[in-house]
Amino acid sequence: MWAAVACVVALTPAVALADGGAQPEPTFPAVLGRWSIDPLFIVSLVLAVWLYVAAVLRVNRMHPASPVPKKRHVCFGIGIGVLVIAILSPLGAYDDTLFSIHMVQHLLIMDVAAPFLLLSAPLTLTLRASTPEIRKRLVLPVLHSRAVRVISYPVVTWLVYAVVLWGSHYSGLYEESLVNNWVHASEHFVYLVAALLFWWQAIGIDPAPWRIPHPLRVMYVFLFMPQMAWLGLAFYGSDHVFYSHYANLGRTWGPSPLLDQQAAGAAMWLLGEFLSGCWVTYMIYRWVKHEEVATKRRDRELDREQARQSAAPSTLPGG
Repeated sequence: MWAAVACVVALTPAVALADGGAQPEPTFPAVLGRWSIDPLFIVSLVLAVWLYVAAVLRVNRMHPASPVPKKRHVCFGIGIGVLVIAILSPLGAYDDTLFSIHMVQHLLIMDVAAPFLLLSAPLTLTLRASTPEIRKRLVLPVLHSRAVRVISYPVVTWLVYAVVLWGSHYSGLYEESLVNNWVHASEHFVYLVAALLFWWQAIGIDPAPWRIPHPLRVMYVFLFMPQMAWLGLAFYGSDHVFYSHYANLGRTWGPSPLLDQQAAGAAMWLLGEFLSGCWVTYMIYRWVKHEEVATKRRDRELDREQARQSAAPSTLPGG
């Protein structure tokens, strides 16, 4: 269960130590030192990395002929690193001051960190690192449970992601998250969980109760791209500031609250579409590789069948 615990711990809501006021104008290089001090997140992150490394070492020790692929280590590191950048770096320090920074932060969590964490195959690692008894009594029953089957159904994960995205921005939750650190951290937690559920189906490396074919994976993500564009355009095209927090913050530097909101909308629209397009391209690549492997397998089977027929004694007259 180590890998699963590592991922859950990494998603633990973090409580930022913020004073609720506008941050000073970011100037280079001083802005590089404005990292958030978040003890809970830091401790959780260290524990998550330790658990992941322990699981990898256990699998490599138990299966020296089939160790955990190094590319999965890299993907896990990228996912964790992006979470650090999004939550602890100057992005995290300025997310309550600039809406555009907050939007970039959310995109990093949802469209970069979550897919890369799934590319590290945490469920596969959990299954391989678990003892046979734990695997049989706990991991597999949970994975095959009715609740997981429902929540992982592709239509459900797609809708959950859309509802979280629209509901958080068109309700009082977002405004409350700007003044309440616990709500802010919980919002990030919900975003990441929804994104993990969504990308679980699209990445398709780990076992899942539902397995959708490659063409549908591409369509699954492609159909979500307009959601990002429409939400971004709603912010970009508005003539009023959506959130009073940014309008009343008293920031004396940088873009006006409305211009900052338009930049946030452009980020959601353009950067969100770009990131989703990159993942669609990756899934098309995986689809092509899958077809190549399947074609080679069929060719080998045909070759073996022809060899068997050639080696069989002839039954024709005079043979």
